[in-house]
Amino acid sequence: MDAQKNELAVISVREKVEELEEYWHPQVIGELNGQAVKVAKLKGELVMNHHEQEDEMFMVLKGRLVIEFEDCRRLLEEHQCIVIPRGVAHKPVAEDEVQVLLFELQSTLNTGNVENELTRREL
Repeated sequence: MDAQKNELAVISVREKVEELEEYWHPQVIGELNGQAVKVAKLKGELVMNHHEQEDEMFMVLKGRLVIEFEDCRRLLEEHQCIVIPRGVAHKPVAEDEVQVLLFELQSTLNTGNVENELTRREL
């Protein structure tokens, strides 16, 4: 029973995202049905990438995020989200700091099929 009580902890998403010190370095704040609930701060551009096996959801908590695709771009304002299906190439772009909530598999790399200096294998 004590383990179940620990799983019922209330998480302050605002506090968790404000604790982050690095851009493009997601942190896991919970798990849900095999999915990782992550927060991240973004600024600048990530590389165009895709995920072979995973869908990805970005929800903007604070700021404005552009997601560039091969043939279009989408602007996400605060409290808006987008689900990107597996295999779809995309590039997040944050002109100013953006705070996001992400839902994705634990194994999802932040840079998808591309590995570079922003890739984070350990969260």
